[in-house]
Amino acid sequence: MSVKTTKHTYARAGVDITKVAKIHNQIDLILSRTFRTRKGKIGEPLNIHQHYAGLIEINHDQILALHTDGVGTKVLVAAACHKYDTIGIDCVAMNVNDVICVGAEPLALVNYLALEHPQPELVKQVMIGLQRGARMADTAVVSGETAIMPEIINGFDLAATVIGIVNRKNIITGEKCVDGDIILGLKSSGIHSNGLTLARKVLLEPPNQQIQRELLRPTKIYVQDVLKLLRSNCEIHGLAHITGGAYSKLKRIGKRANVGFNLDNLPQPHKIFRTIQERGKISDREMYRTFNMGIGFLIICPKRSSRQIMKILPDAKPIGQVTRSQEVNARINGRDIQIEKW
Repeated sequence: MSVKTTKHTYARAGVDITKVAKIHNQIDLILSRTFRTRKGKIGEPLNIHQHYAGLIEINHDQILALHTDGVGTKVLVAAACHKYDTIGIDCVAMNVNDVICVGAEPLALVNYLALEHPQPELVKQVMIGLQRGARMADTAVVSGETAIMPEIINGFDLAATVIGIVNRKNIITGEKCVDGDIILGLKSSGIHSNGLTLARKVLLEPPNQQIQRELLRPTKIYVQDVLKLLRSNCEIHGLAHITGGAYSKLKRIGKRANVGFNLDNLPQPHKIFRTIQERGKISDREMYRTFNMGIGFLIICPKRSSRQIMKILPDAKPIGQVTRSQEVNARINGRDIQIEKW
């Protein structure tokens, strides 16, 4: 289905990614001033801003990567289904999938669970999900915090912080991307943990248990696949986790490398995305700026490396190429659509 005019948008649902980007810029402007506090000391930050993870120096060769994230309004879907044993997988995924984008191996996580009131069974189920996710990512959950805040929390909220490690020479920022590089995509397992505010607005009024279960499907964890590539001799120029902002997130890499992206071979999206688009009368551009649409992770590499990568990861499929234009364009339902420009 192709829709040119939009009835529902992420912004109208309450999440304006343009305004969020301005907030991110403001945060970076203020907090990056703290970088100087560790200058010349262990833990000195590398001058990398607004990427998938922050990087600090431990010694000349070893760099620590840090990232924090939560599962957003997916907690509301879990509460509606009274099913809490998968939301922890999403929490792990949202963190480890980001930290591998800078070439780091995730080592450990700490979690933060905020509750309206004590719920031992809910906590147990959330912890089971965190354990499963950590096993999938071959990492450990080493500590955490549980807070009871009835005046602030309605239900519960879940977040975590991950720490990873990467050799300085193996850091991937995307700045090596050049015109003609191939973009390979790895399939998503469904909606993952982004765009749920819009999806719930469109699909769950009135509530539908079957759709709720589909929205609750856990985010795919890409750690093992990506680490397999990082440990090979494949040349990789960029890695991108398709989360909030969807394909507009490629701007992070494009601005660093002064390149653009043409996504001209995207697969047909999952049924859940088609349902969201049809019921919400949502434009193609809005869908591809909000949801992963079936691709959860991108690998950007030279053309000469693409075949080798696809042999190592048979699920990786070419979906586009790097261009000189400073924009993200996509070929959707026979039409070229500009998703993002900078």
